[in-house]
Amino acid sequence: MGQILYQLDDNSLTFPPIEYALTEPNGLLALGGDLSPERLITAYSQGIFPWFSDDDPFMWWSPNPRAIIDIEELRINRTLRKAINKSPYQITINQAFSQVTQLCAHAPFRSDETWILPEMETAYLTLHQQGYAHSIEIWHTDEQCHKELVGGLYGVAINGFFSGESMFYKQSNASKFALIALGQLLKTADIHFIDCQLLNPFLEDMGAKEISRDTFLQKQQNALTKIMPDNFWQPRSLTLLTI
Repeated sequence: MGQILYQLDDNSLTFPPIEYALTEPNGLLALGGDLSPERLITAYSQGIFPWFSDDDPFMWWSPNPRAIIDIEELRINRTLRKAINKSPYQITINQAFSQVTQLCAHAPFRSDETWILPEMETAYLTLHQQGYAHSIEIWHTDEQCHKELVGGLYGVAINGFFSGESMFYKQSNASKFALIALGQLLKTADIHFIDCQLLNPFLEDMGAKEISRDTFLQKQQNALTKIMPDNFWQPRSLTLLTI
C-alpha cells in the first residue's frame, strides 16, 4: 500500500500519527499549516519539527531513526579538553538569541542554502520571547577588549525536553563549547539527553547516535514530565566545568 502525505488543516493544530511519516524522504509527515507558537509547541511535544527550503511549503518531519546525544556520552577529545581548561571564551545563555539565529542562518561554513528563512527566525524569536526557545552564546574578547560572538546554538525546550535546532562557529571549537555548556547545564536539572533530530559528522564526532523513533518517543515523553527549576533559562553567564 502506498504511503500518504498529509496536508495540515489551517484551522486545526492536529498532526497525523507519527507512524504515518514517510520512509522516503525519511520522516516527512505533513505539509502546510503555519509557524504559530501553538503549532510549533504542539509539534515539538510530539517529536515533530519543521524543516523546509525557500519556495517549499512548510514541511514537518519525524525521522526514524532519530539522532540524540546522551549527555553522559558527550565525547571530548584531548585537544578539546585542553581548550576547555584554558577557558578562552566567555559563555552566556539567552543574552543574544536573535544574533545566534541570524549567524546560524548565515554561518561562514555553510555551503548549501540555509533552511533558517526569515519566517523561521521570526517564529523562533516568538518562541524565545514566550520562554520556549533558548540560546547558548560563545564570546571572544580580543586584545583591544572588543567582544565578539564567535559561536553558539539554539533550540526549543519544553519542560525537560530540549531539541537542538542549529549551531554556528567563527572560531576554533566555539560550537563545541556551546554544546558542552548546554549538556552541563541540562545535567544540573537531571536531564539526560539532547535531541539532535538528524545525525551529521560533527554531531557524531561529539558522541551523537541514532536510536529508533519508538525509543526516542519514550525518552521524550519522560523528559516532557520533568518540570524545570524556576529561572533555569534566565539570561546569565555560564562556566564550563574543567575536565
